[in-house]
Amino acid sequence: MIKSQSPAYRDSALNQVAGWILRHWLLFVNVLIGVWVLTPFAAPMLLKAGLARQGQVIYAIYSTQCHQLPERSFFLFGANIMYPLSQIDAVRGSANILTLRNFIGNAEMGYKVAWSDRMVSLYTSFWIGGLLYALLRRRIRPLPLLLTAALLLPIFIDGSTHFISDLQGFGRGFRDTNDWLRALTNSALNPTFYAGDAWGSFNSLMRLWTGIVAGLAIAWAVFPRIDPVLTHDIR
Repeated sequence: MIKSQSPAYRDSALNQVAGWILRHWLLFVNVLIGVWVLTPFAAPMLLKAGLARQGQVIYAIYSTQCHQLPERSFFLFGANIMYPLSQIDAVRGSANILTLRNFIGNAEMGYKVAWSDRMVSLYTSFWIGGLLYALLRRRIRPLPLLLTAALLLPIFIDGSTHFISDLQGFGRGFRDTNDWLRALTNSALNPTFYAGDAWGSFNSLMRLWTGIVAGLAIAWAVFPRIDPVLTHDIR
């Protein structure tokens, strides 16, 4: 008969397992973040493959994290990577803003990623920041909190002004026309740069770069602070 393990042996084994997990916490976190970042791209792939029900599950899960507005989302397997609101409304056949976020695309336009371009840039850059920290963790010090706040300010300004503009109605707010920017630049740029959310427009570029800056700043501020706490007296 095999004797049961003593409490001291079990405690020692659990401590070893816990220590191994803590030593490799960054690996687990980066894998989890990677899955979370890449899964929204699986939704349009599933629809393209004819697995609509499975794709809809992903859209439903990520709808709790994002507005999923199609004019601010990337599309896969279609003619364009992004579409203006006017084109989306023409295809939907409805001007009901409440159902706008439920539009996922079609065979001609392709299917939207399960969260918006801002979420893609923010979370992907945060994930990349975690991967970079895993490579350079011995040489990286935490980003000062004041500088972190300064780097988060652009996404706060961009997001809050989008929110205020949307209260005027999608497609009708001051961030949809950006007349203030036309006046500031004396309309020196292409008209498509100023209006709407199409790829390459001012709005899309702002969401892209502010998300990248914010994601990297959060990773730089958080990972170097968590690491010594979790790995203290383990290495």
